[in-house]
Amino acid sequence: MRFLLDAEQRAFAASLDAMLTAARTPAVIRSWSAGDHGAGRALWSRLADAGVFALAVPEADGGLGPRPVELVVAFLELGRHAVPGPLVETVTAATLLSTGDRARELLPALANGRTTATVAPPAPTDAPTITLYDDTGTGTGTAPAGHAPAPDLYTPALEGNSSTPGANSSTPEANSPTPEANSPTPEGTLPAPEGTPLALDGDAASLRLVVDAEGLRLASGHGPVRVSLDPARRLTPLTPGGELLTERPPVEEAFALARLATAAQALGVGLALLDRTVAHVRRRTQFGVPIGSFQAVKHRLADAKIALEFARPLLLGAALTRDPVDIAAAKVTACEAAYGTAKAALQLHGAIGYTAEYDLSLWLTKAIALRSAWGTPRECREVVVRGR
Repeated sequence: MRFLLDAEQRAFAASLDAMLTAARTPAVIRSWSAGDHGAGRALWSRLADAGVFALAVPEADGGLGPRPVELVVAFLELGRHAVPGPLVETVTAATLLSTGDRARELLPALANGRTTATVAPPAPTDAPTITLYDDTGTGTGTAPAGHAPAPDLYTPALEGNSSTPGANSSTPEANSPTPEANSPTPEGTLPAPEGTPLALDGDAASLRLVVDAEGLRLASGHGPVRVSLDPARRLTPLTPGGELLTERPPVEEAFALARLATAAQALGVGLALLDRTVAHVRRRTQFGVPIGSFQAVKHRLADAKIALEFARPLLLGAALTRDPVDIAAAKVTACEAAYGTAKAALQLHGAIGYTAEYDLSLWLTKAIALRSAWGTPRECREVVVRGR
């Protein structure tokens, strides 16, 4: 079966691409990473004017949705340009707030971009853990690898691809695309106290939500920013115990949408890495010829292209069915394709790919972080195997 976007959807993607290209997102990303949210908020407003966040808000509450296919189209472009901010979390919040009068009062501001939201669901009690490292390679503790974005915490251990037994091995993988320039201090790698929810950009979001056993709550505050593998993904612990907005939020539906949007974002990141690497190997010469003319380089890039294109129909199909199994399959396929493309991009760029000053690093770190955000490869594969 072929999944083709219609003319309106293609025009929407093209308009977002043009807008984000003109916005010069690398400068926005670096400002956001440093804690300066001014340029990011201005770009957020433009995305809201384009209708990106309204796609997740029901029409009865001032939105245009829910329209998951269009959301996938939008998030693919957001990933292609590595736009920072709690993008996935805001559309997730729109679903969580869709029940209950008090919760629904907050939806119009999400749709029009006046409110940015972040969500910190608790990690499952049986969730696997990852080992956290300081800049000397010494383990400093563990963090949950659950639905919340905790795996973004800095660690050179790349889950599921090490020779050490176990799906969440703590042994750093050789040739991992982890820029040394972004290594944190030991204090920055310490996990939050057990049970403390971690949320993306809790310092920047104006609406902070926590899912607990009683329902959906407003967080009463947030803690200091934690060091993240991707500097643009600023993790903060949220303080539980705030106002209860609704007792029965559609948690499963919201988390599935988060996983779908993350998959689309990762696919966009992978496509951008591929485009940048193709351009690089055409310019870079060795032995008097472009390195892109070497058969080994062509094969590496062809493998990356095939993996990314195989992920695209899974992603669009999952947007149509909204089945959690389809979404999990799309998430692991898209994220693994982006991750593989990141490794190829780093190898073919050589040492320059490691430097934080080179724009490629902005996409490399995001490809790794998104791989575990809102469901690790292991968790997604388990959903597919169980069939639910």
